[in-house]
Amino acid sequence: MIALIVVSVVLLVLGFVKGFEANDGAGVENLLRWAYVMLGLAVFAAIIVSAIVGFINNPKSVIKLLIGLVAVAAVCFVVYLVSKGNPAVGLTVDQPSASTLKFTDTILNLTYLVGGVAIASIILGEVISAIRNRK
Repeated sequence: MIALIVVSVVLLVLGFVKGFEANDGAGVENLLRWAYVMLGLAVFAAIIVSAIVGFINNPKSVIKLLIGLVAVAAVCFVVYLVSKGNPAVGLTVDQPSASTLKFTDTILNLTYLVGGVAIASIILGEVISAIRNRK
């Protein structure tokens, strides 16, 4: 854990020392790659650790975890199918590939979906809480 933090700080300091715009933005590219590595490690650890701990504490919880993962994958797949991947408007340089545009639209649509569900759940939770406290 400490090693990951040290590598993150070293990459950040090197970026500031050498300049993020030097070498065609190599510092920024390195930071982005490291962020992807950290995100991958976090997701992997969350899934694996929760699966192991869940299996030790309650073997049936692993089935719930797998059902949840399949449900999330299904939602992501449906959102991918619905995403259009339209060309970027107002872009003065070359357009990204069609697959990149579709992936970008998928991420944006997933963000909208998760944000909307979060807001709806907060409102619904407060309404239910108000109704329960009234009695």
